[in-house]
Amino acid sequence: MVDFSNINTSKEDVDLISKIAKRTVKNIYYALSDPMSIMMDLEVVHSENPLRLREMLEASDDDFFHDIRGIRFNLNKETGKLENCFLPRFSKLKTEKKSSK
Repeated sequence: MVDFSNINTSKEDVDLISKIAKRTVKNIYYALSDPMSIMMDLEVVHSENPLRLREMLEASDDDFFHDIRGIRFNLNKETGKLENCFLPRFSKLKTEKKSSK
């Protein structure tokens, strides 16, 4: 199980993650989802693979839900790692790879 005591998320990031979770559950496919579960998933991913949270929150539905679905289906709840080579579109690592070319 993921150890949340090792995760240090800023107040600003928690606020953005909360808004992302609220946007998620407004969608019919996620209406029955638990916002706290979504927040926890995002916080775990963000701690291991920093996300551009503000950009994600303001993104089109296609890009936004690509990352939400990918995180929900590829996050290993035991290790806290993303599996199946999934890399969110709003990953800071993705941006760093582009700029290093």
